[in-house]
Amino acid sequence: MNFTRWSARFPGTQRRAAARTEHAAAQAKRGEGAVPAARGGRPDPGAERSTPAADGHPADPTVSGTGTGSGTGSGTGTTPAQRTGVLTAVPSLDELSVREVLGRLPALVALVHGPEHRVAYVNDAYTAGFGARTPGAPAHEALPELGELGLLPLLDQVQRSGKPRTAKNRTAPGGGSSYTVTCTPVAFPKPKPKPGTTPTATAEADAHHTGILIHLADVTDHAEAVERLRASERRQREAAVTLQRSLLPQELEQPDDLRIAATYQPGGTEAAVGGDWYDVITLGAGRTALVIGDVMGRGVRAAAVMGQLRTAVRAYARLDLPPHEVLQLLDGLAAEIDASQIATCVYAVHDPNEGLLAYASAGHLPILVRDEHGTVRRAADPTGPPLGTGGWLHSSGTIALGPGSTAVLYTDGLVERRGEDIDEGVAALERALAGAQGTPSVICDRLMRALGVDADHDDDVAVMVIQQPARAGADAELFHNAALELLGGIEAAPRARAFAQGVLASWRFPVELCDLGVLAASELVANSLQHGTPPMRLRLRRTDRRLIIEVTDGDDHLPRRRRAEPADETGRGISIVATIASSWGSRRTPGGGKAVWCEFALPDK
Repeated sequence: MNFTRWSARFPGTQRRAAARTEHAAAQAKRGEGAVPAARGGRPDPGAERSTPAADGHPADPTVSGTGTGSGTGSGTGTTPAQRTGVLTAVPSLDELSVREVLGRLPALVALVHGPEHRVAYVNDAYTAGFGARTPGAPAHEALPELGELGLLPLLDQVQRSGKPRTAKNRTAPGGGSSYTVTCTPVAFPKPKPKPGTTPTATAEADAHHTGILIHLADVTDHAEAVERLRASERRQREAAVTLQRSLLPQELEQPDDLRIAATYQPGGTEAAVGGDWYDVITLGAGRTALVIGDVMGRGVRAAAVMGQLRTAVRAYARLDLPPHEVLQLLDGLAAEIDASQIATCVYAVHDPNEGLLAYASAGHLPILVRDEHGTVRRAADPTGPPLGTGGWLHSSGTIALGPGSTAVLYTDGLVERRGEDIDEGVAALERALAGAQGTPSVICDRLMRALGVDADHDDDVAVMVIQQPARAGADAELFHNAALELLGGIEAAPRARAFAQGVLASWRFPVELCDLGVLAASELVANSLQHGTPPMRLRLRRTDRRLIIEVTDGDDHLPRRRRAEPADETGRGISIVATIASSWGSRRTPGGGKAVWCEFALPDK
């Protein structure tokens, strides 16, 4: 095969050759193609190489000149050819051998022709990489490596379309080298059609005179570097997600009266951790604190702020404060931690005696509650600004959470989408919650799927589902409430003891537990009668796991445990309660006043 003639068939080669011919003709017309002596003028001081002569042939490569732009003859700053006065002509592409050019390329090059892609040529690099190839054999036989790289269909596409195609990072089976392959269509010189040849035969002949130049660039080092980078990113992401999950509760506390499940889904594939978090905190006396928050942004700083806020919430919750007071404390702390970080939060407290969920919100999305009939309601205002802004007095609200109800707390990643109003996302969550049935963990999964949250979701998502079961039958017998209004003076104490004795006996507690319960109720009532103000109430509550005794009155002074001196006649009531009970505590009530309570763990059956 004449590769010199065939080189003119490279795309663009003919156009460049035609451009050089036109340029030479224009020079000849202006008289620029001849040497300076032929034009009768002085040599061009800036000339550094010869130009084609007027007849289109290269000029004499041994034309003498001054060698410098100034004509001084100095060789300073000039090339060796200029210092010797010899200008070298640049050969055109037509004068280069295609075989020689392709043979010296470090890339692997093969040339196939015809509809069967028969081998026409392979360069030395290709032979060194895959071995010698038999010319004229079809590619699927002579070039099996192309099949292993999945390139045979690509050759057919290039053959049909006549357009070049590129396949990046094709790796040979068995973990071999990786290549970026470019397939470029080329045309071979074809003979003139014989007289009487049909158009179909002419088309078939044309197909046999088209070919494809296959260029394989070895990118193994690059592919391995990319894979190492991806592996490093995977490890960093796994470490980041592990860090994020370690900052969340490893196991949610399960109160007696509620069933709770939560889930966290990291966003995207980046290594940066997010700031979404949630927590469940048992407060005593059957009450439970529920919290969910979101520190805006991603990265270690957001995670650090999140971890500090979660720890602070647990500490403030132990004070058993109303929700708005907890957020007030968090607001000041967030400003001290990092004033540049924006954080939102909802803090809610469930009281099984009231069947209510008291809550306060700092710039967070509303709580959704579905009642036992399937109606979904949003927790109304109040909602204050995000944490850390300062100067805002938060306030609390309430929403009913009775038997058979389900509440959902969530972060904005669940409902926020680019190009959509966030209210549309909340409305979509309401519709999904209305039809979601099952346990809290099942509802979490269904809500995530309904809102389109998957592994490729671009934002972190935290969801917490709370259910107040509707109990019936034997299960309902394990949950009871009883209350007594403490009216009158000191005569209220014996009435309270008699009431507690009767109730505990009816609940079929062991005699020892009944005696301890009556003693605790007596001490709490006596403390309230001495230090509190009306109205006063004794409340007894049993669950499947504990007995709760609580006394409320109208005075907001919280009692504290102290060491009584031997001569003191009072001051031992709270110490007695703390000694015999599993736990005890006190809190201020929303309407003014206080509640003092204690708990006894029920014996295992």
